[in-house]
Amino acid sequence: MNIKEMDKKYVANTYARFPVLLEHGSGSLVYDDAGKEYIDLGAGIAVTSFGIADSEWAAAVTAQLTKLQHCSNLYYTEPCAELAEKLCELSGMKKVFFGNSGAEANECAIKTARKYSCDKYGPDRYKIVTLVDSFHGRTIATLSATGQPDLQAGFAPMVPGFIYTPVNDCEALKALVESESGICAFMFELIQGESGVNVLSQEFVDCMVSLAKEHDILLVDDEVQAGNGRTGTLYAYMQYGFTPDIMSTAKGLGGGLPIGACLMGEKVQDTMGAGTHGSTFGGNPAVCAGALNILSRIDGKLLADVKAKGEYIVKELSGAPGVKGISGKGLMIGIETEKSAGDVLAECMANGVLVLTAHGKVRLVPALNIPMELVEKAVAVIKAACA
Repeated sequence: MNIKEMDKKYVANTYARFPVLLEHGSGSLVYDDAGKEYIDLGAGIAVTSFGIADSEWAAAVTAQLTKLQHCSNLYYTEPCAELAEKLCELSGMKKVFFGNSGAEANECAIKTARKYSCDKYGPDRYKIVTLVDSFHGRTIATLSATGQPDLQAGFAPMVPGFIYTPVNDCEALKALVESESGICAFMFELIQGESGVNVLSQEFVDCMVSLAKEHDILLVDDEVQAGNGRTGTLYAYMQYGFTPDIMSTAKGLGGGLPIGACLMGEKVQDTMGAGTHGSTFGGNPAVCAGALNILSRIDGKLLADVKAKGEYIVKELSGAPGVKGISGKGLMIGIETEKSAGDVLAECMANGVLVLTAHGKVRLVPALNIPMELVEKAVAVIKAACA
């Protein structure tokens, strides 16, 4: 029995895997079991911020593994405290809860928002407004927050208290706030990654911020995918001129190991007390050591490079044969194609470039430090696949 057969027999059938068995890699190049080389423009779905087998990150993780690979949250550990401090210093937030994934970070965000409102206004103020086509996770609560009925099918009943409103429709949001009582939070992705890389407009964000201030509604920013340098700033909200009350992030923060972080601003920093939330593996010292290394290397030069590479990709593909449109920021890019996104993906894969798809679009989320020569080579393959 080979690996693919073994996987099909023993791994739960929740993934439609591509017919590729990846064995190893370095940076933005990965290799399959036949030795074929691929340029990786998926980065584990925006996870491997500095590519595959990054030596600095691996050294930081390995050094911690030889000292203390795990410790329960009954005790203090240095990497956990240092990572929380670093995140707060860089973001302006005040407290951090660590979990293992974006969904867990969003669970904490939901609980924090509801508890803040319950403590201040009572138990009837618990509703959270999210956006149509949003994606916040696959647990029951985060799936309930996700504005995609197709993903919710078969898992009813959803957790009550989530209301969906259209993206970039300020009038609809205003009408909802005026007509619906008990709203405690707006929860949103500034760039909807899993829904085709849809970017929120400045006007709509300004509208949310204004309504939130007027009605003491919390702003919950889901930066699970858009965070940690992906869009050309450390966090995407930094391009919109506001600071959220709660922010979730994950994916690229860990560099390849599982981590989720829920960052709490001044308004909610004392909402969650002892016993209100927890995670056995959250704040794992080895994972936090890796995340500290990732954050220490996301500097101004790297962010400028992320913007420049993103601008190059957009310029090269805009108006190219078979390309109908491009959306995104930095190295989080969606490409609308005349061919089906699946066909473009298959042709790219056949020619040594790994891309992703999302809601009928081709999606690119490569390592932040992908070399320019690999970007140029990959863009040429994408152009040919789209034509």
